[in-house]
Amino acid sequence: MKINAEELHYTALNAAVRQSGEDIEIFGCVGQRYLGAGLAERKIVVHGTPGNALGAYLNGAELIVCGNVQEATGDTMNGGVIEVHGSAGDATGYAMRGGKIFIEDDVGYRCGIHMKAYLSHRPAIVIGGRAGSFLGEYQAGGTIIVLGGHKDGKPIVGNFCGTGMHGGEILLRCDALDAALPAQVRAERIEGPGSEEAISLVKEWCTRFKRDEAPYLEATYYRLTPNAENPYRQMYTPN
Repeated sequence: MKINAEELHYTALNAAVRQSGEDIEIFGCVGQRYLGAGLAERKIVVHGTPGNALGAYLNGAELIVCGNVQEATGDTMNGGVIEVHGSAGDATGYAMRGGKIFIEDDVGYRCGIHMKAYLSHRPAIVIGGRAGSFLGEYQAGGTIIVLGGHKDGKPIVGNFCGTGMHGGEILLRCDALDAALPAQVRAERIEGPGSEEAISLVKEWCTRFKRDEAPYLEATYYRLTPNAENPYRQMYTPN
């Protein structure tokens, strides 16, 4: 099913998506919010720029965006895949609980904030370029990978990376860390992405965006995890 969204209000567009029982291709998207919110099945391909909260509470569907996305993409998503052929705004993957988000280029501030994992649900975000400040803020689980393919000369991450982090991991593909890390974060230099899960995620990113795997699998990474010897004490009330 194909939908021309140029003159559709977001409520009408979302109603059409919900009522359709088939895969959908949307053309002329111009900021309509909440696309794919809570969707459990089907595949949606979006041409243009969706508005805030694309794929919020996504529950198993696949969303592919041929363009950039705005803020709160994948907000509290439970499962499924979001693939963005462009850059993403702030708070991508906010409180994400499952599923995967693949970004071809950069993300804004607070990507992965409050990301968490439960039992077999392990959310993941893979970013092809760089990330803004507060990446993985209060992260409680899951995996964030930043591949550093940006060309603007800026650091791979902004300030305050991992602030309040108390679970999960962040992988940065770079030869040296440019940004100062909070005392509650431990940085380990490794060759390659590390775990089988991380390798699989990098390979999937390369497949989705048609990139040669070798530069990404045979590179130096920094693996960031919570520092158990110096935990984030603001989580706890004083005795």
